[in-house]
Amino acid sequence: MKRVFCFLLCICLFVLPVSAAGDSEHKKGETAPGAPEVKAKSCILMEVHTGQILCENNSDERLAPASITKVMALLLVMEALERGDFTLETIITASEHACSMGGSQIWLEPGEKMSVHELLKAAVIASANDATVALGEQIAGSEEGFVALMNARAKELGMNNTTFVNCTGLDADGHLTTAHDIAIMSAQLIKHELIKQYSTVWMDTIRNGESELTNTNKLVRFYEGCTGLKTGTTSKAGYCLSATAKRNGMELVAVVMNGASSNDRFEDAKKLLNYGFANYGFTTIKADLGKKTNLKVKGGVSDSIKINSDGEFNILLPKTAKGEIKQNISMPESVAAPIKKGDVIGEVVITVDGEQIGVINIKAGEDVERLNITHTFLWLLKALFYL
Repeated sequence: MKRVFCFLLCICLFVLPVSAAGDSEHKKGETAPGAPEVKAKSCILMEVHTGQILCENNSDERLAPASITKVMALLLVMEALERGDFTLETIITASEHACSMGGSQIWLEPGEKMSVHELLKAAVIASANDATVALGEQIAGSEEGFVALMNARAKELGMNNTTFVNCTGLDADGHLTTAHDIAIMSAQLIKHELIKQYSTVWMDTIRNGESELTNTNKLVRFYEGCTGLKTGTTSKAGYCLSATAKRNGMELVAVVMNGASSNDRFEDAKKLLNYGFANYGFTTIKADLGKKTNLKVKGGVSDSIKINSDGEFNILLPKTAKGEIKQNISMPESVAAPIKKGDVIGEVVITVDGEQIGVINIKAGEDVERLNITHTFLWLLKALFYL
């Protein structure tokens, strides 16, 4: 009995981290030809879901990150919420330590009670140091314990040039990271849809409307598709920004560090994001078997078998490279029975500009048993019956 079943092959690929379309001359840490010029000391542009680097400059220099540090703190909060360690309605009592932070704050008073929801609004929208520490103490019991968790998570994510000394980003000896590492943790954070309920808000209030909050990230209001994420400013770090935006299914994170002014960091981030959206896009590649829907079978109860290859995958490519996608079918002229539905019997090799980027398997769409004496005898009986 013939049964047809289509298998979806999910392939997750990474294209080489080349910033200009297929430019083999680009080296890590250098600005690729065609990429925008930025004023910041260090920058990077990364696609969130593939981790592909589209352009970068000096992205591995260890620098003070200021409040972009809070990206890691917020990531741990998102993960704790997902685990069910607490909820948005959980009430946190502010400690004296949390209230002593200084810098950007919502002026928490020792013993003041506030929900996780409101503390998140304060930390994300207003970059409040006291709110961030209060959230960290809820997770780890102390800021020191929370910072240890932050450093451990950074190692898990491959942020090998990052050392956190505090969870706020206030200047401290040895509190350093890189634009590349910030892009990694920013991409991880923005994958949590919940954070966007806070990072996309321009203005809000806490304390029953008594305290107003205005987002420190101006791109939330003025840049199309902006989804966040975090600003940072101190005398040591200069003006920093990790900006995320999504258009046409592609989500980017642009990181600029050690800018000379607030306006410069926003302009630099816009240039990077504009470059990414203008020059790159996701292309859906589906296997094309043409008229090849069957394959000959040797020694089977059927002389042919249906084949299928409905696999597809999305790959991030320079828009100029889409015309260079080629598919080459590699499959024998016949296969020997027995064959099980789902057996791999060939492949479609996908190349871009001559370089292999992936393979989609061609599979048997049904079972075919081996022909034996019993089958032959039954066929003879059927033939005699119809005579």
